[in-house]
Amino acid sequence: MPVLTPVLALVLLATAGAARAGEGLLDLTRARVVFPEAASTRERKAVEMLVDEVEERSGVRWPASSAWPPEAGPVVVAGREGTLGELVARLGAAAAGEAGDRRPEGYRIAVEGAAPQPFVLVAGNDERGVLFGIGRLLRILRIARGTVAIPSGFRAATAPRYPLRGHQLGYRPKTNSYDGWSLPLWEQYIRDLAVFGANAVELIPPRSDDDADSPHFPLPPMDMMRGMSGLLDAYGLDVWIWYPAMDADYADPQAVERALAEWEDVFRRLPRVDAVFVPGGDPGHTRPKVLLAFLEKVAPALRRHHPRAEMWLSPQSFSKEWLEELLGILKAEEPGWLEGLVYGPQVRGSLAELRAAVPARYPIRHYPDITHTRQCQFPVPDWDVAYAVTEGREPINPRPEAQARIFRSTQEHTVGFITYSEGCSDDANKAVWSALGWDPGASVREILRDYSRCFLGEAYAESFAEGLLDLERNWLGPLLSNTGVYGTLERFQGMECAASPRDLLNWRLQQGLYRAYYDAYVRSRLLHETALHDEAMASLRGVRATGSAAALARAEAALQRIASERVAEDWRGRVFELAEALFQSARMQLSVERYKAISVGRGANLDTIDVPLVPVKWLRGQLAEVRGLPGEAERLRAIDALLRRTDPGPGGFYDDLGDPARQPHLVKGPGFDADPALLESASIGFANDLDGPVAWWHHAQSLQDAPLRMRYAGLDPAARYKVRVVYGGETPLQRIRLVAGDGIEVHPLMAKPHPVRPIEIDLPPEATASGELILTWTRAPGLGGNGRGCQVSEVWVVRR
Repeated sequence: MPVLTPVLALVLLATAGAARAGEGLLDLTRARVVFPEAASTRERKAVEMLVDEVEERSGVRWPASSAWPPEAGPVVVAGREGTLGELVARLGAAAAGEAGDRRPEGYRIAVEGAAPQPFVLVAGNDERGVLFGIGRLLRILRIARGTVAIPSGFRAATAPRYPLRGHQLGYRPKTNSYDGWSLPLWEQYIRDLAVFGANAVELIPPRSDDDADSPHFPLPPMDMMRGMSGLLDAYGLDVWIWYPAMDADYADPQAVERALAEWEDVFRRLPRVDAVFVPGGDPGHTRPKVLLAFLEKVAPALRRHHPRAEMWLSPQSFSKEWLEELLGILKAEEPGWLEGLVYGPQVRGSLAELRAAVPARYPIRHYPDITHTRQCQFPVPDWDVAYAVTEGREPINPRPEAQARIFRSTQEHTVGFITYSEGCSDDANKAVWSALGWDPGASVREILRDYSRCFLGEAYAESFAEGLLDLERNWLGPLLSNTGVYGTLERFQGMECAASPRDLLNWRLQQGLYRAYYDAYVRSRLLHETALHDEAMASLRGVRATGSAAALARAEAALQRIASERVAEDWRGRVFELAEALFQSARMQLSVERYKAISVGRGANLDTIDVPLVPVKWLRGQLAEVRGLPGEAERLRAIDALLRRTDPGPGGFYDDLGDPARQPHLVKGPGFDADPALLESASIGFANDLDGPVAWWHHAQSLQDAPLRMRYAGLDPAARYKVRVVYGGETPLQRIRLVAGDGIEVHPLMAKPHPVRPIEIDLPPEATASGELILTWTRAPGLGGNGRGCQVSEVWVVRR
């Protein structure tokens, strides 16, 4: 295991500073901030944010005024183009420059370090331009305790590529941390999002598919929603509402009347609403023609209180029939009250296909899931099952490179995005999306350097940025062979050893440390448990030399050591310490018992940190069955069958479809880089229970109506074959069909066996007569919902 000394820690942190030692800097420690007398309330709010954030990071509070300072020294001038005339004149020709990109929300920044008047100019094209220019300034400032500086000669003139760049911030129990945030915490986070160019936040109403209360709520939901709407309005940012249609029957006039009263009461109470987005499902399940008729009534109720607010709809979870019904209505009637459509999780087909099918008058907004790792829109590709069963679906999940690939492969068909988020665990992903929404060509590494510099400090600009990339790499490939996991921990331990007490209270640093220690602990356990599992199996393989009683006893002893022996206990202990720190700093609820998370699956992975990584329960059950057999010969046969469980026999084939190293016959398709939603690719998924062998813990799957296909060569055309298959997955109620070749039915749509177990079916001779075999699985066509169900764990093709 890596050992890190404080001296090495300091060397690691010093690397960033050394790389920029030659950078010319303008000292702004004693700068004064000047803004135009005509500055609006929101522009003054942006200046207030600048002064507050600089003080928070450095301890230096810049004086701010609309009057020019009488004494000499550097000035920071911030305001809207058109109101800066006299102030720019004082700065001289270097400040006048070219106006730059004058599109909405744009800005220019000019830095001049030479006498007689050193200055920083932030000139916004409009109110938001001032806010975002100040946000960019905060990202490039070099701040340490008691000092503030900026690269001398810095210039920028820019405007955003996409007009909508936002994130959903749901104050509800499911979100793991947000339900514990107070209004001051929300204001700080809204500022943090604005720094990277976010111009919208999506709120959630008091009634959704969530519990009505949380033990963490500092305010009732409606009061918090009103407060957040007011905060966003103060900064001039858009307020969206994700508003699910939860009632059972919107064809019932009385139900419609009650719903309209409830929705309008919410609209009435909010200081600002710019748009309402209604998902078609998850939650909600109303036929499109009925839902559209209801929303047509909602629109005037919304606009009575927010005259310019828009209505948006998502066909989320729609079946093929319902999606076609919606598209037919839009094409035939083109309802004017509807502003546009939203594409997100569980929408049939690709974003490009939806854009092509929807009338051009309706823009499409993206709703990408940036918060989940499995059973989601953009799962971690080929994720190791050891991570899947411990870290779970909503862990701390910086995936900067993957998020950039997702963004760049999908965004061109949209007017922008508001991401789907379930807490602050995806914080780095939000920064990546916001920054790319402004400039799709931006370097991911530079975004992360800005993120690290802005939120942790100049000393972390390189080390923390690289650490975030390392955390993403921890999840790539088989964990057993990923030695880089320990290098990641070493990097974070370097930051930890060199950090000040104040730094160690920073929740973003705590998140990075939590993940680094957690990942390393899981790998150490995996190595240890795999070795003991192999020892148990070796004992069984020696059964003919030792006899069944001794072999079973030795195997059981090895399995018992998995439960009783701890490895890397110091790392495990540090994970628990960091979980407590994150509850205190960011209200993260990483345990149900300790921190009252709503469920283990909602980010509470402290509760799964010791989940077995090898099939101890199943193997013990197998050994108990063998031990109960009456004779030695029977026990020997049973042990042999257990050892040869995956052996397809002479001339046969076997695939463990959830293991990328053991799926040679799987037709994988384009893969994540070209198809990040995996709509046309085979992907790996995970079961909800861990009762069987590891091969049943994971599976290959296809989505929606796409087939899952396997291809074999080298079969004997004269031989007869059978297929043995295990239908795993987390969707036991879905039916599945198997055909061979060009439509030879092996079995029709059938319910998956439950509990999970293998089934065997003879293959028709014509399926293998050419010496090749193609097996194709599909689920029932045209369904709505999450698109999963065609899920296969193991396949044997056995020569009869």
